[in-house]
Amino acid sequence: MPKTIKNVFFDKLSYIYFLDAHKRAKKAKANKKEVLLFELDLESNIINLMCEIKQGKYKLGKYREFIVKYPKERIIKSLPYKDRIVHQWYIEEFIKPYIIPRFIIDSYACIENRGNHKAVLKLQKYMRIMKRKYGNYYILKCDIKKFFYSIDNNLLLKILEKYIKDSYLLNFTKTLLVSDNDSSIGIPIGNYTSQFFANIYLNELDHYLKEKIKVKYYIRYMDDFVLLLKDKKESLLMYNIIIKFLDEKLNLTLNKKSNYFPNKLGVDFCGYKIYETHILVRKRCKKDIKRKINKWNKLFNSKKLDFKKVQLSFNSWKAHCSHANSYNLVKKMTSNLNFEIK
Repeated sequence: MPKTIKNVFFDKLSYIYFLDAHKRAKKAKANKKEVLLFELDLESNIINLMCEIKQGKYKLGKYREFIVKYPKERIIKSLPYKDRIVHQWYIEEFIKPYIIPRFIIDSYACIENRGNHKAVLKLQKYMRIMKRKYGNYYILKCDIKKFFYSIDNNLLLKILEKYIKDSYLLNFTKTLLVSDNDSSIGIPIGNYTSQFFANIYLNELDHYLKEKIKVKYYIRYMDDFVLLLKDKKESLLMYNIIIKFLDEKLNLTLNKKSNYFPNKLGVDFCGYKIYETHILVRKRCKKDIKRKINKWNKLFNSKKLDFKKVQLSFNSWKAHCSHANSYNLVKKMTSNLNFEIK
């Protein structure tokens, strides 16, 4: 595979690639009004979209904003449907085949055949290795303060320039990085491109720690990352090295929750509490399901419960628990229901 992307932009600017992008973009949204309207004249709409891009006239549409308050308050931005097709095309044809393969093996977010469950198992594997080697060791757990809101678009573009030598593709990438308020700081939560751009941004840290600093046991899932280290002294050293690199190279800072601690405490990562010997679901996960069960029972007693919706939610929670040692927890929560779940 070539180290950089060259002379491919117009090769990928074809109807079949955009039709495929449309099929991916409409998944789970097929009955939405804007999707149905786009499909009324599908061929013409795709061709017009391609022409805009080819002639350099394409611009992102206006964002719709809404606030999600749980588990923490965030502003989510949503683009018009045609822009989501463009994002699908851009990621599938350029980012996935050319840039994702440059990621380290222990980066797990937004990568096919990886994901959070494999990240958890890999981290536990590394913890067991450290336990055998050192007996007691330290865990450095970090996450980035307001990560998506803090990404420097100018720095991101410079990083992308290392991979993209196709001038047309690079100019098009600049178009995608321009938000509705033209801010140079932050990328919108909700864009399909954002999760990949964010991953590319922190890939700089990955390679620095693995190749320059030679950290052996390191795993990252988006802006959450864990290092397994020999002792407290080494943990403090690595903590300061990371702070310095993030500040000087990426204009980022660590969240105050970032800390190092003995391995006997286990580590919260990707929705689970991980130990060498077992894996538990996080306390927040338990609190969430208890709160939901109380709400469901009240609705059931008043004969207002949507059984289908509750069944999907509860079974989704059980699926999450299935990746942990949670037999007794699931049994207890199931018994707390005033009704039967199939």
